[in-house]
Amino acid sequence: MTPSTSTRLLDLLSERNDQVRRMSEQSWNEQSDIQLSNSEWYILATLYQSKTTIAEVTRSVHISRQATHKLIKNLESKALVLVTDHPQNRKDKCIELTSLGHTCYEQNETLKAQLEQRIQESIGQEAFEQLKTILRVDWKL
Repeated sequence: MTPSTSTRLLDLLSERNDQVRRMSEQSWNEQSDIQLSNSEWYILATLYQSKTTIAEVTRSVHISRQATHKLIKNLESKALVLVTDHPQNRKDKCIELTSLGHTCYEQNETLKAQLEQRIQESIGQEAFEQLKTILRVDWKL
């Protein structure tokens, strides 16, 4: 990536986020027959270790309802999620990861850990830990 010419924090954060997300997506798509977008990964991460409703997923991912439904249909067609009727509410649907969805998610976590290792090696252990601390702290926004 060409170094940024921006000096604005928000631009720098956005550029790095885009770069890391692209690298993460590319890393997965190069090693798997199941092609997934960052938005699809976002939904899979929301579902990991929990069964929930489509409405809850929509609220938590901050993507439009229509886009969320389309992404869930894509994930369902790839056999990564299972959509079932809600036992108490006929209007709502439950959604959970399939065993393939769990496997893919866990494999992607390994790839993300490798990318983090590359970043740590590039900027150094101390800067890496400082960066994580800075990103975790409450910025009072």
